[in-house]
Amino acid sequence: MATLQFTTSPSFNLIKPRKLTNLSAVQQFSCTWSRATRNRQPSCTVRSYKVSIEHEGKTTELEVDPDETILSKALDSGLYVPHDCKLGVCMTCPARLLSGIVDQSEGMLSDDVVERGYALLCASYPRADCRIRTIPEEELLSLQLATAND
Repeated sequence: MATLQFTTSPSFNLIKPRKLTNLSAVQQFSCTWSRATRNRQPSCTVRSYKVSIEHEGKTTELEVDPDETILSKALDSGLYVPHDCKLGVCMTCPARLLSGIVDQSEGMLSDDVVERGYALLCASYPRADCRIRTIPEEELLSLQLATAND
């Protein structure tokens, strides 16, 4: 069940309960009302987020919708980043979340690794504007294995 928060302006926030990286997420919507419409129902569009990806010394900025993964948008935009399963299991698309919020509740990273700012691009849905740096797979694998033994 979602919770709606109304303000005096013609916009509202939909809060979706999910496990998140950094803070709590608020999915942003932009809504407009038409006075000519008899039923006065708003026309709403979901806000996309600006995601900057630092990969191989270059920074690429993408507009990513909240219902698409950062990896899928990157690939659709012609940015090739390492990936394999696209299911959040193989850890071939690791990244470091430098700023922003992502929902990666569908991924298989341990909670303490996520809290340290690591993410899998294939399982990361933006919930705010983000800055991300791709990292070598070995960096994340060693950290994930080390925390699995704790």
